[in-house]
Amino acid sequence: MKVTIIGASGTVGAAAAFSIAEQIPLSELLLFSRENSLPAIRGESLDMYDALAAKNIHVNLKVTSNIEDIEGSDVVVITAGVSRTSNMSRKDLAVPNAKIVAYYSKNVAKYAPNSILLIVTNPVDVMTHVALKSSGLDKNRVLGLGNHLDSLRLKSMLARHFDINVSEVHSRVVGEHGENMVPLLSSTTIGGILLKYFRNYGTFDINKIIDRVKNAGTEVIKRKGATEYGPAFAIYNLVTTIVNDEQKILTVTTFLDGEIEGINNVCLGVPVKLGRKGIESIIPVEMDDFEKKSFLNASNSVKELTNHVFKEIDL
Repeated sequence: MKVTIIGASGTVGAAAAFSIAEQIPLSELLLFSRENSLPAIRGESLDMYDALAAKNIHVNLKVTSNIEDIEGSDVVVITAGVSRTSNMSRKDLAVPNAKIVAYYSKNVAKYAPNSILLIVTNPVDVMTHVALKSSGLDKNRVLGLGNHLDSLRLKSMLARHFDINVSEVHSRVVGEHGENMVPLLSSTTIGGILLKYFRNYGTFDINKIIDRVKNAGTEVIKRKGATEYGPAFAIYNLVTTIVNDEQKILTVTTFLDGEIEGINNVCLGVPVKLGRKGIESIIPVEMDDFEKKSFLNASNSVKELTNHVFKEIDL
């Protein structure tokens, strides 16, 4: 198997590359960056080789700025884009990043037309739609990281609040990866028990937890300059699920055509069955009235920004 990371010289791209190299047996891991970033990414690859040697792991790391080298990739991850600062929203990145994502997506379709395309660049819901339209690939082969990372953040916060092993928490976030994300608290369970029936639920400040999930990325950026480990391991989760054909139900950004609440022509985070063919099916979800309303708001917000971006880049 061959995996390519476009934008491997960035913080998230480099961390994701190491996570994948350490955990997934591959014939080749291609680290793609712009030519002026090649010295940095070559340094990253040498550092990775040293660390992997300590664990007796052999992987072929290839560094390149030649887009044709992505040929034969089974999975292509796009992390390239303008970095977000703590005073920027994901929406502030929309137009400049759309131009970058559109360019690379067209080249993925040209040189690696059989690959699964995973978008990480923010705002990821809009960028997933840009990638889908630019590449012309089937919608099942284009997905975004988005709410998978949000779901992991929610699981972590719930586990810490209730002092429970994170493996006992089953929850997910849908909708937008941003202000209009929708935590599905009505179906969240801890140890198989619905959250509202779990012990000490009365001490649980729902709104505070939701705000913390929404602002988790901003808080990390404010404190250390960039998000790194969370996105990197979330990317690893999705890549290994695809490469190993694990058929897991994970929440990723995908193009909706009426499958959930009749919403169509927008890319949003929803539960899907993920495997070697990409998104094999979208999983319908039951939402309470508040969650349905919030999901519709997310759809409207993402559609509005997507339409603006499409006009700006003439897509």
